[in-house]
Amino acid sequence: MRTSRRSLLQTHNRTAYAFLLPWLIGFFCLTLGPMLGSLYLSLTKYNLLSSPHWIGFDNYKTIFSDDSTFTHSLVLTFKYVLLSVPLRLIFALLVAMALNKGIRGLGLYRTVYYVPSLLGGSVAISIVWRQIFDSEGIVNKFLGWFGIAGPSWIAHPDYLLYPIVALSVWQFGSSMVIFLAGLKQIPADLYEASQVDGAGKIRQFFRITLPMLTPVLFFNLIMTIINSFQAFTPAYVLGDGRGGPLDASMFYTLYLYLKGFAYFDMGYASALAWIMLIIIAVLTGIVFATSRYWVFYGDGKEGR
Repeated sequence: MRTSRRSLLQTHNRTAYAFLLPWLIGFFCLTLGPMLGSLYLSLTKYNLLSSPHWIGFDNYKTIFSDDSTFTHSLVLTFKYVLLSVPLRLIFALLVAMALNKGIRGLGLYRTVYYVPSLLGGSVAISIVWRQIFDSEGIVNKFLGWFGIAGPSWIAHPDYLLYPIVALSVWQFGSSMVIFLAGLKQIPADLYEASQVDGAGKIRQFFRITLPMLTPVLFFNLIMTIINSFQAFTPAYVLGDGRGGPLDASMFYTLYLYLKGFAYFDMGYASALAWIMLIIIAVLTGIVFATSRYWVFYGDGKEGR
């Protein structure tokens, strides 16, 4: 009996590993392998045309001591994240709450609002966005109806960031769908009991809706931060592929791309990539560490 159980367990294990094999191959060959290769290249001088030359931590020393563009791109990226992440989450939550009113054709509206998340990161949409925010674009024509002379959003370094932020906020669909799923999990009797106690809509939002949504908000916050730091296509297209006027759209990912594929300094670009990985990991860790103070679950316990 013991032998047959052991044989059955081994069969189950082999079956499980057989199903896991495609993922394991993808992880080691397409994720872990390239990461380790990038770590090695970050310690070398490599121009894609000749063999890598080991230089140790010289790339990192140059980045932190003698690269003003690195500092500028990092500050600009943080500014973009600080603007786009809250606006995108707020807009997604507002739309999700509007769709949670039991309206007819909810599936259609949900699909329509989700489409920008699928198309927003494409080159074609970025080109359209460039036309919308051009000096003669739709935005300035709309402002002209109110007697406001709109600026040259794309050509002026002081305004170029804002169309990129607007494009990010427009891609709220994925966060909206997740918020909508979270809203549908909130028990209706909580709102009924609060109405009996005389609570209004605003108080219900801050006392019931928002606390019950904090696990969903936590997930959306993490994913939105990571995606925002990786923003590339809008900055590339709206900035003419070189960061725009006075590097106004020189995001960190764009600078990394230019270093690696325009200037053929792949070792330096690999070092930039690892610095970005560390920054995202630290910020994610901070959000996880602080989640115990503001994330609440259905059992009344705070996040751990």
